[in-house]
Amino acid sequence: MTGAVIVPPHELNWRFSRSSGPGGQGVNTTDSRVELSLDVVNSTAFPPTLRDRALRRLADRLVDGVLTVAASEHRSQLRNREAALARLAEILRTAVAPPAAPRRPTKPTRGAVERRLADKRRRAERKRLRGSYDD
Repeated sequence: MTGAVIVPPHELNWRFSRSSGPGGQGVNTTDSRVELSLDVVNSTAFPPTLRDRALRRLADRLVDGVLTVAASEHRSQLRNREAALARLAEILRTAVAPPAAPRRPTKPTRGAVERRLADKRRRAERKRLRGSYDD
């Protein structure tokens, strides 16, 4: 499913229900809403380091260690299944991605500092000239 992790299909839990979205008369008869769940804690797809990283990053989205994604924006169940699968893959991809490199602090260039100060002086002068005149 992601570059580093392949989730076996038997670990995905699919649920279907009636959608409140578009569908015309068929909205009351077809189960087009899709919920896709993955038990991140007990999944065999994750190596221990990636599982720990995913659990840390997804802590606010997990309910008892299970990540659930819902899709109901399309009229057909098939398209909602594809949307839910893509959404789950994207969430997992960002959750197991390596942390960003630390930022190296830099100083502004001398020219940038001079331009900022010159602009500041021009702005101050413009505002000073807006003042009231005493006759």
